[in-house]
Amino acid sequence: MPPKSSFLVGLIGSGIAASRTPPMHEAAADAAGIRYLYKKIDLSELKLGVKTLPELLRAAKRMGFDGLNVTHPCKQAIVPLLDELSPDAKALGAVNTVVISNGRMTGHNTDWFGFAENFRRNMQGASLRRVVQFGAGGAGSAVAFALMKLGVQELTIIDIDLVKAQSVVDGLSPRFAEGRLKVGQDVEAAVAAADGIVNATPIGMDKYPGTPLPTDLLRPDLWVAEIVYFPLETALLRAARTLGCRTVDGAGMAIYQGTEAFRLFTGIAPDPDVFFATFASLGG
Repeated sequence: MPPKSSFLVGLIGSGIAASRTPPMHEAAADAAGIRYLYKKIDLSELKLGVKTLPELLRAAKRMGFDGLNVTHPCKQAIVPLLDELSPDAKALGAVNTVVISNGRMTGHNTDWFGFAENFRRNMQGASLRRVVQFGAGGAGSAVAFALMKLGVQELTIIDIDLVKAQSVVDGLSPRFAEGRLKVGQDVEAAVAAADGIVNATPIGMDKYPGTPLPTDLLRPDLWVAEIVYFPLETALLRAARTLGCRTVDGAGMAIYQGTEAFRLFTGIAPDPDVFFATFASLGG
């Protein structure tokens, strides 16, 4: 069979009207010389809830969709509705990419890959001995998984909800050597012992201003990574850069999870520069 030259893809989530994902994917497809239509399925616009996911998945299959990206609040709710899960999606219990092929739906998680690839490209040589991650919510487990895959020796997860933090540690610990993941409560002590910190909370977004830790705990030899990209320079990154810390913003995570999803949908590895240029053109 000749390779496919056209693809129909969608994004299911709530409040996705301003998502940059569709134009990034379509621009990458144009650059690769394939036809690619990317539709937004906005639950809030359609006045639908997560309970309609089975119906939406059936409709996507019937209408010939090749794949779906999945975002809040569907990443976990979709898991039991799929035919198969990749090992990473199974480990994380969350799916953000669904490949539809031969009537079967396979769930993947490219969020962890997005963070890991962004870090690899921008933080070469950074010490991974001790890292503190703030946030154990929706993105927390994917970021923690990425950090462990990158080779962090000791990862401390801090969240205002201790049960959530413990859940991430318990979920990932069986896959890694004992003692490499732990829950932290003493922010000052954890940061003092750390080589780097990661913000995996929404704090720093326009609608959640502030920083996930007191900025007077930062010091020049720390590296600081963000997952927030609205705005690109959060208050945390600004404070860290002022001190001279190595930093990486959240745009790359959003872009590289998209390039991996595109590859899964089409079998073609897209040019990340096209994703970056499109992201920037939309106000990034």
